[in-house]
Amino acid sequence: MQPNKTRILVASLVLGGAQLALAADPPAQERDRTYAKVCGFCHDAGVGPAILGRELPVAYIENVVRHGFRAMPSFRSSEIDNAALASVARWVSQSPATSAAPASPAAPATKAQ
Repeated sequence: MQPNKTRILVASLVLGGAQLALAADPPAQERDRTYAKVCGFCHDAGVGPAILGRELPVAYIENVVRHGFRAMPSFRSSEIDNAALASVARWVSQSPATSAAPASPAAPATKAQ
């Protein structure tokens, strides 16, 4: 094989591999968008438990999302496809903890008598 053909072949393989890697790991904002669109409604509002910053195993997150657990409903692949689930599970597993939710407002002060 000629040197130029070898270089072209190698470059094609490298670029093809890079495209596959990018497709398998979408940008962080896409993963965050999946979390915000589906998970955050409960897990950021105090309805469900805090899951960010707990280093939960990816396989555990995927299993709970697909099959549900206690009050957590299951989500079918028509609701969260497998690629989005894998991505958001990795993101949640590796995410830092968020700051605590603000405390509920204090009761109005009463006048001392």
